[in-house]
Amino acid sequence: MTKFIRRLQKVGSSILVSLPVEWVVANRLGKSDEVELETGTNSISITPTGNSRPPKEVVIEYPLSKQENISADVTGAYLLGYDIIKIKGRSAISVEDRERIRGLMRRLVGMEIVDEDSTNLNVQFLLDATTMSPDKILKRMGSIALALFRDTANSLVSDDRTVLQTIPSRDDEIDRQYFLLVRLIRSALVDRRLATAFNLGNIDILDYRVAANVMETAGDTIVELANSIQDITTSKADSKRLHSLAMEIEYIHEKSITSFVENNRLLAIEAIRSFREYQKRISELRSHGSKNHLSIQFLDLVYTLEKLARCWADIADLVKPVYT
Repeated sequence: MTKFIRRLQKVGSSILVSLPVEWVVANRLGKSDEVELETGTNSISITPTGNSRPPKEVVIEYPLSKQENISADVTGAYLLGYDIIKIKGRSAISVEDRERIRGLMRRLVGMEIVDEDSTNLNVQFLLDATTMSPDKILKRMGSIALALFRDTANSLVSDDRTVLQTIPSRDDEIDRQYFLLVRLIRSALVDRRLATAFNLGNIDILDYRVAANVMETAGDTIVELANSIQDITTSKADSKRLHSLAMEIEYIHEKSITSFVENNRLLAIEAIRSFREYQKRISELRSHGSKNHLSIQFLDLVYTLEKLARCWADIADLVKPVYT
């Protein structure tokens, strides 16, 4: 971020300050164009309004150095909020890299290839960020994760566990929404116009970033749980006991997501209290494990369930207390 020093001037009864010409040119502003002012206690931000904001553009020179790869560079530009990503080649772009980019387009919501030839390839973000909602994206991630978890947990008491084979591919949708959410909240951090549209302050943006990361971790943990259940051989009694433990996590999950999105502190406290009670049950189960001859596989699944429950409790922990 470039800083400029300007001296205030008084013209008639008004106090004026000039804008840096570099900023004006970069944002394609001219006489009679409007800008939006947002004031804080000791700060003021100026943002081009509506259609005045130019698309953010980045150029990736191709071929890349050996330390880099095209997938990481394009994903990084997407997460940084670039609207147009141009891959400009000094030589022909390889078939392998083109396929990697096409594969990325299926993972990066809103990105499409808009132009390409042998040495150049341009992708563009075609959605209007101001029409999106971080809280709805987070709720969608939560709904997908809950469906994945229910199917995984129910397989413990089912004779047919083929549904477990679908869990990793279904988790890909959580990853897609995660990338989109990270892009939006990073963009809101540097674009006050977008932050205002989302009704997010700086602390809220940070909390959403943490919540998104926890949610993505929860999806990976469910995949880990599904893989473990596929390999485990337990008695029906132990399977029912694990299923019962798993079902208790649903309550923590639902209360945590709702409390975060609605900023409901009482609901968050309820979710955290439920998690602590769940921890006590897990601790008692472990302490009696040796006496009851519970298998290592069984205890590993219990550990994974506790790790998942902690993810939801961590999201509830982000809900801020209300001070009066």
